[in-house]
Amino acid sequence: MSDNATAARRSAIYLLDQILGEGRLLSECLAAGALDRLGPEDRARAQRLTLETLRGLERADRLLDNHLNRTPALTVHNALRLGAVELCHGEAAHGVVNSMVEIVGRSRKHGRLKGLVNAVLRKVAAEGPQAWPKMRVPRLPEWLREPLVMAWGAEAVTGMEQAQFAGAPLDISLKPGASGPGEALPTGSLRVQDAGQVSALPGFNTGEWWVQDAAAALPVRILAPKAGEKVLDLCAAPGGKTLQLAAAGTEVTALDISDSRLERVRENLKRTGLTANVIAGDALEHQGQYDAILLDAPCSATGTIRRHPDLPFAKDGSEFGGLIELQAQMLAHAWTLLKPGGRLVYCTCSLLPDEGEVQVEEALEQYPDMAVDREALIVPGIEQDWITEEGGLRLRPDYWADRGGMDGFYIACLNKST
Repeated sequence: MSDNATAARRSAIYLLDQILGEGRLLSECLAAGALDRLGPEDRARAQRLTLETLRGLERADRLLDNHLNRTPALTVHNALRLGAVELCHGEAAHGVVNSMVEIVGRSRKHGRLKGLVNAVLRKVAAEGPQAWPKMRVPRLPEWLREPLVMAWGAEAVTGMEQAQFAGAPLDISLKPGASGPGEALPTGSLRVQDAGQVSALPGFNTGEWWVQDAAAALPVRILAPKAGEKVLDLCAAPGGKTLQLAAAGTEVTALDISDSRLERVRENLKRTGLTANVIAGDALEHQGQYDAILLDAPCSATGTIRRHPDLPFAKDGSEFGGLIELQAQMLAHAWTLLKPGGRLVYCTCSLLPDEGEVQVEEALEQYPDMAVDREALIVPGIEQDWITEEGGLRLRPDYWADRGGMDGFYIACLNKST
């Protein structure tokens, strides 16, 4: 058992405590420096262990419940969960059990429970690996599962849960004329299975490509930017769409309220040799006139569950009403920034119709100079039955199941009459 492995496990337990106990997102914890004291390999391991435990949480709890008379304190419970997931994924029992016993044993508050941890994990080591693959695919928490079943049906939601449990491969977008690793997807992105360290992949350091889920690359393809156009990318961070717009030769303004999140945009622009006017500011206060606008509105991010399994556990849906109101305000303001004859792509990485289909239906009723452009959706790889009644595009994690799924998205192209 290495000290490094124990340090990574201890950090993963801390992250699980924050997500499951405090309702914090993994991204918030990382931004606050939760893993800064670890080296790169241990940092990656701690993140991987956290994500694997969240994906397998339901199975781990079912295994552990067989051996617990009562639910222990959260930190101890999370140590058991993490240990159970590792054991069922084939990690050596000796290393996992000793590590968890040491971590719990060193706790002033919970040290007396190290015997329990030892006994329970030894039982899981004996029976868990055989039981694990026979258990059902873990379900999403009810607060999210219920509205998704209402929107898309139980079979589709089961497919989404399978996509979340499997996790997400790495998708990349290429600069024009560049090449990169992976298999070509129907929409033009490349997909890399078992990518490992991203920065070590060929073409990364030379700026040939950037990381971007295949679904997230479609809004710009639908906007169809032309060289020389003045384009606004609202809510631009982390910047994949800005890079697409810049690579198309547009005069792109990338706006986001978070200057710290824009740092990533600036870094990627520098690495790829692309240029954009990057501004930190409030989208509702921005002024100007643009040929085309991309509004990737703040949303529940429920479409990203396959790569962010913390989201269903860290949130409870209580903030969604405020987000839906903000989306309507942002769309209304963005419409005033669009030149007559221009086009706006509205999109959200959400699976909830209130953040997609319903927003566009209401906007079409409200603005007489707005029309949905169904023709814009005719791009390679988009299937006809993904197009919705009001003329938008609905993408779901259970699509491309044989390829590893895609993020959930809603996308609509709206034209402004002259």
